[in-house]
Amino acid sequence: ADRLSVNIELPTELALTRLAPEKSQPVIKRAMAGIRTRIDEVRAEKPARTAAGRKAAPRFSPAGQSTQLIVGADDANDITVLGTADTLYHAYCLRRVYYSAFSPIPAAAAALPNRAPPLMREHRLYQADWLLRGYGFSLPELQRGMPDGKLDLDIDPKTQWALAHRERFPVDVNRAPRETLLRVPGLGVRVVNRILATRRLRRLGLADLSRLGCRLAR
Repeated sequence: ADRLSVNIELPTELALTRLAPEKSQPVIKRAMAGIRTRIDEVRAEKPARTAAGRKAAPRFSPAGQSTQLIVGADDANDITVLGTADTLYHAYCLRRVYYSAFSPIPAAAAALPNRAPPLMREHRLYQADWLLRGYGFSLPELQRGMPDGKLDLDIDPKTQWALAHRERFPVDVNRAPRETLLRVPGLGVRVVNRILATRRLRRLGLADLSRLGCRLAR
């Protein structure tokens, strides 16, 4: 297997005890810790070489480990879900957390809801997760833009954060550091890297941003 996954399923220990009593969060976390330890040990070894002389992939779980969280099966809000994911990323160096919207089935247990959450909620969680992993956002930063602990289903999480922090804008794309540019709606990682490379040579204007791939409507 190139990746291992231990599915924690629910964001809180209380929900896991109530809805999946055969599972144990401490046991799940011990398994995650064991996988992380083994991954760290293998990566610390001298890398093997292929017949062509290139570095071979690590022998144990080269793509790391992942987990899954069910969204909407319990009453946990989005900041609780993201908080669990953020803890798992830092404690066990997970490569990915996958979010799966709860889907009710006929004759389900009475403890389970009879309606599925909006699929957009799952999508927004993936977007917020990407801000944590790839854009340098911290969980408290996102939380300050979510006064009720919920992601806005009508706008993406970065725009939600920007609207809650209007004092940070406007941003001068010719002077702002990378971490500031990454917080501008419409600027992705690739576009920010292009901006940083281009502005070493000349000053950027609005037309340049469009050519570099910026979503100007954002």
